[in-house]
Amino acid sequence: MREFFLLLVNEITTATWISKVCFLSLNLVAKFEVHLLQILCLMLKVCSMRYFYLYLVVLTWFLSIPSTHELQLAQTQVLLQLRKYLEYPTSLLMLENYYGDLCSLPASANVAIKCEGNSVIELKIMGDRVVKVDKFNGYAVPNKTLSVSFSIDSFVTTLTRLTNLRVLRLVSLGIWGPLPDKIHRLSLLQVLDLSSNFLYGSVPPRVSTMVKLHTLTLDGNYLNSTMPDWLGSLSNLNVLSLKSNHLKGSFPSSLCKISSLADISLSHNNLSGALPDLTALSSLHVLDLRENHLDSELPLMPKAVVTILLSKNSFSGEIPNQFGELDQLQHLDLSSNHLSRMPPNALFSLPNISYLNLASNELSGPLPHDLKCGSKLGFVDISSNKLKGELSSCLIRTSGRIVVKYGGNCLSVDSQPQRRGTYCKESSSGRKNFLNWKIAAAVAMIIVIILVLSALGVLFYRKYHSREMYNRHEMLLKAVQDNSTTGVSSELLASARFISQVAKLGTQATPTCRQFSIEELKEVTRNFDLSTYIGEGSLGKMYKGKLENGSYVAIRCLALSKKCSMQNLKARLDLLSKLHHPNLVSLLGHCIDGDGQDDSSGLKLHLVYEYVPYGNYHTYMSEKALKWSERLAILIGVAKAVHFLHTGVIPGCFRNQLKAHNVLLDEHHIPKLSDYGMSMISEEIEYLEVKGENPKSCQREKLEDDVYNFGLISFESLVGPIASEKGVEFFLHDKVSFDSQDGRNKIVDPVVLNTCCPESLSIAISITTKCLSPESSSPPSFEDVLWNLQYAAQVQAIADADQKSDSTTS
Repeated sequence: MREFFLLLVNEITTATWISKVCFLSLNLVAKFEVHLLQILCLMLKVCSMRYFYLYLVVLTWFLSIPSTHELQLAQTQVLLQLRKYLEYPTSLLMLENYYGDLCSLPASANVAIKCEGNSVIELKIMGDRVVKVDKFNGYAVPNKTLSVSFSIDSFVTTLTRLTNLRVLRLVSLGIWGPLPDKIHRLSLLQVLDLSSNFLYGSVPPRVSTMVKLHTLTLDGNYLNSTMPDWLGSLSNLNVLSLKSNHLKGSFPSSLCKISSLADISLSHNNLSGALPDLTALSSLHVLDLRENHLDSELPLMPKAVVTILLSKNSFSGEIPNQFGELDQLQHLDLSSNHLSRMPPNALFSLPNISYLNLASNELSGPLPHDLKCGSKLGFVDISSNKLKGELSSCLIRTSGRIVVKYGGNCLSVDSQPQRRGTYCKESSSGRKNFLNWKIAAAVAMIIVIILVLSALGVLFYRKYHSREMYNRHEMLLKAVQDNSTTGVSSELLASARFISQVAKLGTQATPTCRQFSIEELKEVTRNFDLSTYIGEGSLGKMYKGKLENGSYVAIRCLALSKKCSMQNLKARLDLLSKLHHPNLVSLLGHCIDGDGQDDSSGLKLHLVYEYVPYGNYHTYMSEKALKWSERLAILIGVAKAVHFLHTGVIPGCFRNQLKAHNVLLDEHHIPKLSDYGMSMISEEIEYLEVKGENPKSCQREKLEDDVYNFGLISFESLVGPIASEKGVEFFLHDKVSFDSQDGRNKIVDPVVLNTCCPESLSIAISITTKCLSPESSSPPSFEDVLWNLQYAAQVQAIADADQKSDSTTS
């Protein structure tokens, strides 16, 4: 550009003042287009001085044109400099051969640059440095963080030159060191997300001046200072998330002043002390304080709260009755605390409660027989408490609708192991008397002696009890190994029928499938923008959308054949929408797009499902060392879902795309089966109907298909996702090896071997073999599969309890 202006000067050297004017124009060079300068130069060259005044007129007119949205040169330099500081992450490789305006750079899942006018207002960069370290002292770690030469102070200084920035997300980029105080210079910032990096030390105090912030997310770093007490000055804050750091100190009471606060996530830190009254937080929806050291009584909660996660703390006292008035509450996890007495009965019957975990506390007393369970309740865990008497009827007669865990109590039931002896005889009043400091020294000495004698008695009792239980396990295991074609003895099979019965789906009070318009779906997915694309399933592409009520949905898009009957299709969709089970991904609605403009083959069908955000079982098993008991729990959930699909509706729903990739996990590791029922609308089923296949023969084949595919999921759970890639032939070829311990050591996943008891593993291997065996003339039903897995889980739970008891006694 400078050369063009020098050319102009050479053409008009006869007037010194004219040259000065041209040189002054150099400062405005960033505002000129190259082609216009070329035209001006040519004009002066041809027409000489006579048209110089015309040049001035054109120059004045050009300068009066408003600036375009093209990014300023200085801001472009800042972005390129930031790329250099971040050591050229793979997510920014697209910039290598990109010479256009960075404001026009196509957004992706890893990079997004948005501009307003000629300034950057949003910058998002997602890196791939996701591996963390056990200990971090604030300095560079080879192959984990950015290099030793990285300077976070220089990086933030450069970053603050983007003065109009409103959204900043720099995630998993290996940024290390203490966050400089000068970050506050980004005074217009509304979203600050620096998750999954290596930030060390404290949150800079001058962040308190960034009053426009509504989202502050610093999850997965190594912040280790005292929790800031100035957070209350961020009056517009909506989301505060500092999970998985090493922050200490008390919960900042100043947060209670922020009426707009909707999400407080401070889990996996070292917070201690009391939790204040939170009722002033009228907008609070999520409170996540898991795995801290908070030790007060439970405070009162705001009416609008949806999720309360307080597990693995030291909360004591009773659960407030006010918790039973939280009509919006869906998830409540108070497990692994020191809560006592009976929980409020109303907790179980809240209109929206779906997950209730009160395990591993000191809850005591009898459960009321007339306890009522809410219609949406899908998971209840009251295990490892001191509850007595009979199990409430609503927790027994759930027809498979609710997963209930109640082992390790003092209940009068046999289906899950209960504690016995002095543990159940100890009363709360006796314990209080024992802890009373006014008891005379002589009485205290007598109590100590009694406790010592009791401990010795418990030791001998448990050893004798463990031997007796072992003998009973051997007998039950023999009954499983010497079974009939169904896999269990006749006595056990008779009782199995009462374990997994599900209610037949009626026609009353079940809403029809909601019909979405294509305009609604385009709005929630930004016209099916690439940024909302989440993958391609077995049938059709999947997109993520956000409805007006704030809930997220997954939208499957697939093409329909013109031969498809609209009447039959809508009837099948209506049936699928009525399938409600805790282990199924719910179908919320559909949209049939009939314009056919984008696909000449026919209509488009859009299926709208609930969004399950925590990935699939296959991936999770690859990334996490899941214990055998955890894998069993997931397999049982899937088996319950398929058993419901086969027997809970008329006609049954078969060929349900069973594979580990289609088993999704929610935030509490509850499995939810996706892609079920797709055979009802696939062309293959339409073909079978047209050809007039024998319905009984077809149904048998489809049943066997689900049993076989479930066997593959069970096989993957046994050997791990990596070994399972060798295929089912590998399992069938070496299945004899499963009968010996040496053979199992070579084939079974080491994590499973280290966390299972042999009896439980044998039961699972037996039923998996029956599901996959090609020689079997009568494959097991899902009722038999479910019973065997539940029995394996019970045997494993008893073994775990005995092991824990022995270690405690030692």
